[in-house]
Amino acid sequence: MRIFLILFVLAIFLAVGGAGATLYAFYHYGRDLPEYSQLADYEPPTVTRVHAGDGRLLEEYATEKRVFVPIEAIPKRVVNAFLSAEDKNFRDHIGVDFPSIARAAVTNVKNLFSGRRPVGASTITQQVAKNFLLTNEVSYERKIKEAILALRIEKALTKDRILELYLNEIYLGNRSYGVAAAALNYFNKSLDELTIAEAAYLGALPKGPNNYHPVRRRDAAMGRRNWVIGRMLEDEAISAPEAAEARAEDLVVRPRDATEIATAEYFAEEVRRELVGLYGERGLYEGGLSVRTTLDPALQEAADRALRQGLIDYDRRHGWHGLIAELDLANGGPWQDQLAALEPPEAIGDWLMAVVLSAGDETAEIGLVGGDTGVLPYDAVKWARAQLPDQEIGPRPKTVSALLKAGDVVLVSPQAPGEDAEAAAEEGDEAQESDTAEAAAQLYDLQQIPQANGALVAIDPHTGRVLAMSGGFSYEASEFNRVTQASRQPGSAFKPFVYLAGLDSGFSPATLILDAPYVIDQGEGLGKWKPANYTKKFYGPTPMRVGIEKSRNLMTVRLAQAVGMEKIADYARKFDIMDNMPEVLSMSLGAGETTLMRLTTAYATLVNGGKQITPTLIDRIQDRHGNTVFQHDRRQCATCRVPEWAFQDVPQLPDTREQLADPKSTYQIVGMLEGVVQRGTGRRIAEIGKPLAGKTGTTNENRDTWFVGFTPDLAVGVFVGFDEPKTLGPKDTGSSVAAPIFKSFMAEVLADKPAIPFRIPPGIRMVRLNAETGQLARAGDRRVFLEAFKPGNVPRGESVIIDGGYSPTTGRTRASGTGGLY
Repeated sequence: MRIFLILFVLAIFLAVGGAGATLYAFYHYGRDLPEYSQLADYEPPTVTRVHAGDGRLLEEYATEKRVFVPIEAIPKRVVNAFLSAEDKNFRDHIGVDFPSIARAAVTNVKNLFSGRRPVGASTITQQVAKNFLLTNEVSYERKIKEAILALRIEKALTKDRILELYLNEIYLGNRSYGVAAAALNYFNKSLDELTIAEAAYLGALPKGPNNYHPVRRRDAAMGRRNWVIGRMLEDEAISAPEAAEARAEDLVVRPRDATEIATAEYFAEEVRRELVGLYGERGLYEGGLSVRTTLDPALQEAADRALRQGLIDYDRRHGWHGLIAELDLANGGPWQDQLAALEPPEAIGDWLMAVVLSAGDETAEIGLVGGDTGVLPYDAVKWARAQLPDQEIGPRPKTVSALLKAGDVVLVSPQAPGEDAEAAAEEGDEAQESDTAEAAAQLYDLQQIPQANGALVAIDPHTGRVLAMSGGFSYEASEFNRVTQASRQPGSAFKPFVYLAGLDSGFSPATLILDAPYVIDQGEGLGKWKPANYTKKFYGPTPMRVGIEKSRNLMTVRLAQAVGMEKIADYARKFDIMDNMPEVLSMSLGAGETTLMRLTTAYATLVNGGKQITPTLIDRIQDRHGNTVFQHDRRQCATCRVPEWAFQDVPQLPDTREQLADPKSTYQIVGMLEGVVQRGTGRRIAEIGKPLAGKTGTTNENRDTWFVGFTPDLAVGVFVGFDEPKTLGPKDTGSSVAAPIFKSFMAEVLADKPAIPFRIPPGIRMVRLNAETGQLARAGDRRVFLEAFKPGNVPRGESVIIDGGYSPTTGRTRASGTGGLY
């Protein structure tokens, strides 16, 4: 009896001691634990996806590639697979499964003497506590903290919320965070498409994804998957026939379908910067945003092609500078190893790096990375003249060996079949038969990375949506975006806004402007300012239209003096070309600085009738829950959202755009810019055969070249110049450098589009004029065209000549005499 009493007292003592120890542990380890209540509102980091306007994926931004799925949308078979594998008593325990802990303790004691790994008894709630609030440190202290947090979490959150956090957060290998990403990356399926066997395999992965790799450790993966299937059968989550069928199913990993991707590096980077500005780095990389951009992939591809080819064409006209390196073929070891050791240029694109193995009069044999060989024919290298200072060039090489020698490393691109033969035929060369080896060899073209750079942007003139943006020859070589970041002088491309100010001041396209020498004394020690026309000639009184068509500097300066630079500076500000343009006459010739984006947007405003637009790259942003958090078009339309169409009237959206200029004046400018294409400095573009308008721009010493133009529904700007400004060449202007790129782009994107004329606003009168005199056409006149006039502004025979002193407000007219400053 005494023994039982002693045992009873000892049991009580141990129970009290154990309870005290437990309470102390809870107090000691529970004091500084992380705040678990934050999990109630926790949203795991998820990927932000940026899409083009047609839905194609443009870019993804994420710290962890995770797809968040609410617990209601996760199929039961997936949930049951994880519960059976990880925590079969999840629905019943309080955060810690004490019976499982006891079983694990007994098992570990047995394993201690058999050399097996110890087993754990962590619940899903404990894993949530560890993954979200603790570290991966292996220690008893961490396990105690984990248990305490699990008990607290169970009180604060529902079982479904805990499961939701767990299934979306857990890492399952193969770059997969969460079950949705794992289903895609392992089986190319959504969650609801998974079979029982596939769900069981995912449930097998939390214990160690690398241990159960489906290819490298296939047997272990199959064994663990079948064990999970057995547990699901024990837990009555599946039936015996379903378990048998699942065990018999092979473990087949399917790569994800190739995502249709749109490529627009400069555009995507501009979007990324805007998103960071709106939501910060964390909001972008962890916020799970869905971003629909304005990008038109077809226009973007055309823009990239046109800009790239235009820069290559310009660069080839200015000589050879494309030698990358020189190899020692005699003493440097195998050429294949030497070539493979070279770092290719960043802007190589789809070109290939090659070494010249031998060079003769007509051909050079080249070796490529990988060991293949090919042939460079003379027709593929004859463009490569010697490059001289100031973009001048030397004579054409007479042979291939005059340009290249053995060991030279160059860039090449494969010729299309028959390309060399066609080139020879165009040159009028006699056809010659090649020997069998040469005929079988792949022919290549000689390439070089352009030294000049440029940009192209395309905008919807009615909304400001940026449809395409090419910010340079190669994003890999330079992330500097010449559409938005390069501030350069627009030159004559600014002139339309000087003429617009004149039209709004009461002048007309037929107003005569004196084209004669003009000199201003700039003050003591500053010399005299003497603007001149590109041709260095003077043409006397000339219609305003001709001044813009032929880009006459002297006429523009006189018009600016008559209108007043204060007004022109105000137009530059209103149209967002420049913020604080100095009110000096040289600014009327484009001496200020602006970006291609700003100038192209201003031109878009001309063709849309003078309505203000703001360029945008983003149409809409939705958060991870599908709520729209940003929308470019903020107009309200109460009648747009209806359950069905019942033949009601189409909703009319209000036009909230600010009117920046008289629509009749902007139409007159559009007509004058159409004349630039038909008869002026941009006439090579008229070959496209569609209604087009635009203006060239060239700065002093031909440092910057521009062409900005439009159709009724598309505005496009092109800029070409060196990043460190220097002359492009003595004969390289906007019409010969930038305009061909504009033409190439427009020819492609308008090829299958109907010819739409420019829209005429109310109040415009179309009058027949003599193109030479600018006066009303008479019977027998040959060069006659239709000119746009405002009411009361039609020519009546009086010759008003702007010489810098005429004002439409005072009506002072100088029809003859010198006048002005010369």
